[in-house]
Amino acid sequence: MATQTKTAALPVTIDDVRAAHARIRDAIVRTPCFFSRTLSELTGAKVYLKFENLQFTAAYKERGALNTLLQLDEASRAKGVIAASAGNHAQGLAYNANRLGIPATIVMPTNTPTVKVVQTEGHGATVILYGDTFDAAYAHARELEAERGYTFVHPFDDPRIVAGAGTVAIEMLEDVPAIDTFITPIGGGGLISGMATVAKAADHPVEVIGVEAELFPSMYNRIKGTDMPCAGDTLAEGIAVKEPGGITSRMVAALVDDIVLVSERSLEHAVSLLLQIEKSVVEGAGAAGLAALLDHPERFRDRTVGIVLCGGNIDTRLLANVLLRDLVRAGRIARLSVRLKDQPGALFHVASIFNDQRVNIIEVYHQRIFTHLPAKGLITDIECETRDRAHLDRLLKALRDAGYEVSEATIA
Repeated sequence: MATQTKTAALPVTIDDVRAAHARIRDAIVRTPCFFSRTLSELTGAKVYLKFENLQFTAAYKERGALNTLLQLDEASRAKGVIAASAGNHAQGLAYNANRLGIPATIVMPTNTPTVKVVQTEGHGATVILYGDTFDAAYAHARELEAERGYTFVHPFDDPRIVAGAGTVAIEMLEDVPAIDTFITPIGGGGLISGMATVAKAADHPVEVIGVEAELFPSMYNRIKGTDMPCAGDTLAEGIAVKEPGGITSRMVAALVDDIVLVSERSLEHAVSLLLQIEKSVVEGAGAAGLAALLDHPERFRDRTVGIVLCGGNIDTRLLANVLLRDLVRAGRIARLSVRLKDQPGALFHVASIFNDQRVNIIEVYHQRIFTHLPAKGLITDIECETRDRAHLDRLLKALRDAGYEVSEATIA
C-alpha cells in the first residue's frame, strides 16, 4: 500500500508537521508516552501508549484545530470559524477559538446528546442544531460559511489539520526513538496521515498500520477496492466515518503500510483493559489501536509499538455497560437460569450450593408464568459474581451434579 504513490507530491510534508509543532507546542499538553509492562506481557510486543486523552478537551483534535486557527489572517479571525461536528473536533475547535478570541459556530445534528451541546457551548461556541444526520448538519454549515463569510474548519480533510495531528508522532518519536510500528485509528484519516508523514521521514523504518471498526471500513474500502457496508452502532463512534477525505485518502495510499479491522467485542475489551490496567478512561475510537494489537498479536510480536489513545470522551453509562459486559465475558459476572420445583425450600437448597462454592449472589428472579414448564415448575434466574471463569465452571458443575438443569446467559 505504502508504495503506490510515494514519489508523488503530497499535500503535507514533514516540514509542515515540524512547523505545526513549533506553532502549537506551547499551548497544548505535552502528553506522556509511557511503556505498558502489563500490555507488553499480554501481547508479546513492547507497547508504548500516547495519552492524548489527557489533552484539556480529552482528545488529540486540539492539535489540528489550533494549527489551523493560528494560520488565519486577521479578517478571517474577525469573521469567525464554523464546523460541523458532534464530537471531539467541535470541542477542540471551540476551546482554542475561545482562547484566541475567535468567534466559533458549531453545527450539530438535532439528536446530539445534550451533554455534548453543553460542553461545546461551555467552550464559548455558538451551537446550531440542524438536521437529523451529520450530512445535513455539514451541508448547513457550508451554507452558513458562504452566507456569513465564516472560515470552515474541516475535521480531517485539510492539510493544516493533518499537519497538526502529525505532531503526535513527532512527540512519540522524540520520547521513544526506538518505536518501529505505529498502530493508529482511522476515521476520516487526518491523524494517520499526519503520523505517517512523520513515520516515513524518520531516521529508521517505522511501519504504519491503520485500524478501523468492522462496522465502518470506509478507508479500507477506498484503499483496498472492497465494498463492505459502513453502518451500525459502533462503540468507536469517533471513527465511524462513511466517506474518508480526498486529501487523506491520497496520503494513506502513499504512506500507510496496511489497514486492519477490529470487532466490537475487541473494542469493548480494549476499553476495559485500559481502565483496569492503565487506570485511564479511553473512548472506543481511542482504544482501537490496542484492539488491533490484541486481535493480531503475532503480527506485532517483538515489535516496539506506539499506540495513540486519541480520545477519552465516552458516556459514563456506556462505559459502565462496557465494563460489565467484559466482566460477563471473563466469567466474573453470570446470569444462570435454574429449573426448580415450586415448593418450600427449593431456593434454599440451590443457594446452599452457591454458598459452598463461595459464589456471591447479586440478584434472584423467579419466573412462574412466562415459561415452557408445567404450572408446578419455575425458572429461577440468579445473577452472581465469581472470581474467574474457572470458578464459574466449578459452580455450574456443582449445580448439575446436584441434579439441577441450569443454563448460562451469553452476550455477543
